[in-house]
Amino acid sequence: MSSRVPTNIITGFLGVGKTTAILNLLINKPQNESWAVLVNEFGEIGIDGAMLTEQGALIKEVPGGCLCCTAGVPMSVGINSLLRQKPDRLIIEPTGLGHPKQIVATLISGQYRNYIDLKATVALLDPRNLLDEKYTTNQNFNDQLASADVVIGNKVDVCDSAALTAFDDWASKQQPAKQAVVLTNQGEMSLELLSLNSQFAQSPTKIEEHHHEHAQMEPQFELAPGQAYVRKENKGQGHFSCGWLFGAETVFSFDKLFSMLTDLTAERVKAVMNTDQGCYAFNKASGVLSVNQLTLSGFESRIEVIDTQLLPWDQLEAILLQLGSLES
Repeated sequence: MSSRVPTNIITGFLGVGKTTAILNLLINKPQNESWAVLVNEFGEIGIDGAMLTEQGALIKEVPGGCLCCTAGVPMSVGINSLLRQKPDRLIIEPTGLGHPKQIVATLISGQYRNYIDLKATVALLDPRNLLDEKYTTNQNFNDQLASADVVIGNKVDVCDSAALTAFDDWASKQQPAKQAVVLTNQGEMSLELLSLNSQFAQSPTKIEEHHHEHAQMEPQFELAPGQAYVRKENKGQGHFSCGWLFGAETVFSFDKLFSMLTDLTAERVKAVMNTDQGCYAFNKASGVLSVNQLTLSGFESRIEVIDTQLLPWDQLEAILLQLGSLES
């Protein structure tokens, strides 16, 4: 990729109107731009992929409750597949119970430094929630607001004067001050807010150390444009490993892949594969192979084989290449 993709996180607690806000942004985006959206599959409201696609967006959904913790690997898989389509902007919507700082840590880590230009994190807030201890004592609620560069006070049409006063008081006490604080309805906001800088991109030390460590554990964005696959080997602590990363254009035969992994005599096999029957996660331990279907599609496939013996990696690679085909 020749340039970094401007990226925004749009966060906010459950039911605050993130979906509507993203839809409005897509409706008002420059017509000549292609935007991508990575969103949790599960949530109180969720995003209708068909609706977003109609607005010119590239959509990926990540299963699980928290983008970073619950589904860290699918999160990076989703980001990578969207980046490979070279969008003009990437929007990431964590679940309403998510941890934005951990997602920020992933985006500013070495694996994405050359691909993502992190811009302002936008938090939507229902001002009425500031009057309810159910929210003000919730750690995620406070973390989302603390992580935000821009705060949008949404649903003003249903707020009374007490809620609006509470919002103004809260905003005036923020240290450091937010780059922008806006009151609105239906999640409407200026596109210019997305171009503001991220406090964490400018001062990454504000991210706690364990978040950095967590982020470095995510899969790496390693395929150059036009590169079909890469192979990585490692050894240590009495084990040998070999892993492959295949581009999104490679589609594997599910039946043949299942048969091969069943017969493979390795101590451990882990894979997330793009197949002719959809996306599947494969996990083999103690000779038992388990398979789980995921909702992702058109992404980079990954497989890693681990054993106490050095296996014939060249032969295994040849088999994998035979099982995969390139979409025309």
